[in-house]
Amino acid sequence: MNAASTPPPAVEVSFDEALRMAIGLHREGRLDGAEKLYRRLLALQPVEANATHFLGMLLHQRGQREEALALLQRSVQIDDGVAAWHNNLGNALLAAGQGTEAAEAYERCRALDPDNLEVLNNLGCMQTRLRRLPEAEASFRAVLARNPDHADAQLNLAWLLARWQRMPEALPHFTRALELRPREGRMRRLLGIVYAESGRLEEAAAVFREWLALEPGSAQARHHLAAVTGQGVPERAPDEYVTHVFDDFAGSFDERLAALDYRAPQCVAEALALQLGEPPATPQLDVLDAGCGTGLCGRYLRPYARRLVGVDLSAGMLAQARARGGYDALHQAELGAWLAAHPDTCDVLVSADTLCYFGRLDEVLAAAARSLRPGGLLVFTVESHEDAADHRLQAHGRYSHAQPYLQRSLAAAGLRAPPLTPVILRQEAGQPVHGWLVTTRRHDA
Repeated sequence: MNAASTPPPAVEVSFDEALRMAIGLHREGRLDGAEKLYRRLLALQPVEANATHFLGMLLHQRGQREEALALLQRSVQIDDGVAAWHNNLGNALLAAGQGTEAAEAYERCRALDPDNLEVLNNLGCMQTRLRRLPEAEASFRAVLARNPDHADAQLNLAWLLARWQRMPEALPHFTRALELRPREGRMRRLLGIVYAESGRLEEAAAVFREWLALEPGSAQARHHLAAVTGQGVPERAPDEYVTHVFDDFAGSFDERLAALDYRAPQCVAEALALQLGEPPATPQLDVLDAGCGTGLCGRYLRPYARRLVGVDLSAGMLAQARARGGYDALHQAELGAWLAAHPDTCDVLVSADTLCYFGRLDEVLAAAARSLRPGGLLVFTVESHEDAADHRLQAHGRYSHAQPYLQRSLAAAGLRAPPLTPVILRQEAGQPVHGWLVTTRRHDA
């Protein structure tokens, strides 16, 4: 055997050295290698806290939330004294929708590391989501008492006060947050929306114009400026606006909606049950989740679906839906174009709070009707208003629709025009967001 074919000598490493290697791979983003090494280490020492925790963090990154959460919980059972681990556990519990448990984890982290203002700010956010609003206000104010330049706490307190309709108190915190991060569009978006919803449209427009001056290409700034001025209002939200908003929110979208008491998926589920009855033992329907987002409707649709397909414009949202599971296929596409390209392909089409990003509904409803097979079922929600306008772009960036316009658009699309069911879709700034639940079928049943 020549030297070139001689295998390299085996090198023995200690457990601690191997753990450092796994952590190094993890930090470099080489997740496959890191995961294999973590699992080998845990096969050797099943109750080793560090390998347990870091494997949990890695799996959380990969969207494998159930196993990740179990590992993170086990790691703090093994070693309860690492403050950062409780913060990580709190974030995982929050992602799993376990708000009360997440707050307890943040509280434990704070007890171990009382000087950590980030954890105290996280706790305030969690208390807000649990509607423990006086406690949340106290947490944010405690952060600001020790660091008045904490921009996130300034913004979080401002938004909390705005929800309580305490606008004179909220505005100084919004403006201070903006002073601390003058180039951050999120600050300007929230401040502009608060001005607009307070009826101060000129001030809202000034905020959005400043934002547009800083970021001339910002689709968000243009869209919100159109909403408060009524000038240049598009017939639907631009693709760039939608992808930017939802890609930014994808990682925390479910938690944000839970905090808003979001009900659109449940409304859709109730409509399906009325129309289709109990799910059959062997599903026979091809179902499309149009604007599937993170897949919140999937669990309601799957029992009826022989094949369940999701379509969304946001890659970030689709990544979350893929991690949640339950879909046979997921596609990134603009909804109207997708529907137009897939006629007669589905028995049921569901769209929960997606058509609120369309002003004119004629084309997208016509495409939806064509995508259904004869007698196919369409269920969707939109936001509502009571004035004479067919549709209106609201300050928050979504469109609302009038009942007569919806009825005309359904009929023109070849869909039955049933009575619309008024629903409350969510809470925003402490106020209910009213909408319509529409259940209809193709006329040629």
